[in-house]
Amino acid sequence: MNTDRPRTGRPRGFDEEAVLDRAVEVFWRQGYEGTSMSDLTDAMGINRPSLYATFGSKEQLFTRAFDHYRTTKVAYVAGTFEQPTAYAVIESFLRSSADALTATGHPRGCLSVQGGLACSPQNAGVSEVLAAGRAATESALEQRLARAIPDGDLPAEVDTRALARFVMVLSEGFAVHAAAGAERSDLHASIDIALRSVAALCS
Repeated sequence: MNTDRPRTGRPRGFDEEAVLDRAVEVFWRQGYEGTSMSDLTDAMGINRPSLYATFGSKEQLFTRAFDHYRTTKVAYVAGTFEQPTAYAVIESFLRSSADALTATGHPRGCLSVQGGLACSPQNAGVSEVLAAGRAATESALEQRLARAIPDGDLPAEVDTRALARFVMVLSEGFAVHAAAGAERSDLHASIDIALRSVAALCS
């Protein structure tokens, strides 16, 4: 007689979302290569076997942390695309970015910019993950701006791909300056100047 009973997995003794928040902060502050497994286990409050069992390798954990970062810390981006005009979209995107980059309660700057731009060849996958994330945001912005042309909101001759790249370059540059200590007011002053060019393009 078979007395075997179905085995259930051992319940995790931690909140996965909460420990991902902590992993995000460590990678954000120290970058991928500057972060050790001990840094992660200490910050996340879990041991290495639990980390590996739940998240896999350090690189897999970074990918999960970056996805979590995009759906939490930069969730505001989707709302900026809902603005009624191309000008309003760009202004909302840039000003919301400046506010987020200089907010308290987390490291200044942006994980996608400072998390792993400079990686050794064996960690090239990390740089690729970050580049893909930035490219996805740029593509979504380009698609939103492209809709402004048939709406009569942007002239037909506007290169929406170049415009989206221009906005992203500004935002990514702001991330570098915010991480270096630039004040929020300084970033908004630069946005004021950039918006003059946007207004001219939209007219």
